[in-house]
Amino acid sequence: MAQKATKTLAAANAKRLQQTLYATLIIHGIYWLLRAIVFRSTFTRRSLILYILFSTPQLFINFQFTRIGSPTYNADGSVKRSGEDLEAKGLTEYMWDVTYWTYGCILLAAVLGDWAWWLWGVMPVYSVYLAWTTYKGVRGGYTDAAGVPQPATTTSKRQAKMEKRGGQKMQYR
Repeated sequence: MAQKATKTLAAANAKRLQQTLYATLIIHGIYWLLRAIVFRSTFTRRSLILYILFSTPQLFINFQFTRIGSPTYNADGSVKRSGEDLEAKGLTEYMWDVTYWTYGCILLAAVLGDWAWWLWGVMPVYSVYLAWTTYKGVRGGYTDAAGVPQPATTTSKRQAKMEKRGGQKMQYR
């Protein structure tokens, strides 16, 4: 079972990338199908510009996920590199949020019209909110949600006794 974690991550990444590709193709296909057939009279140059403007970040993120998350294999079929973890916290998680939110905006714009693209503006507002709360947390000494400062880590009884006796002594042989 050599490299079990690498194989597991490679399989999970390949599956997630394939699901994302299919979802992207289906959602963008639904948009074009509805706009070309059902709502042909409301599909204007403005609609096309809005679609390109607001779907490009999601398509770029999908390209990045494919680039960094795709596993590479040796000639014998063994995993050479599993790719980056697509379930990671932080920026990767935010990029998935952008992808899913864009999917929703595309579907709403396909059904309800161009005004639904305004919902895409929630993401930058959310980013500013996250940045502001992080800044306030760093500046304010990491308080909890109610604004109450968190106490410093308490020492155990054993550690307090050791410090009372003068700390931990190093023994040399």
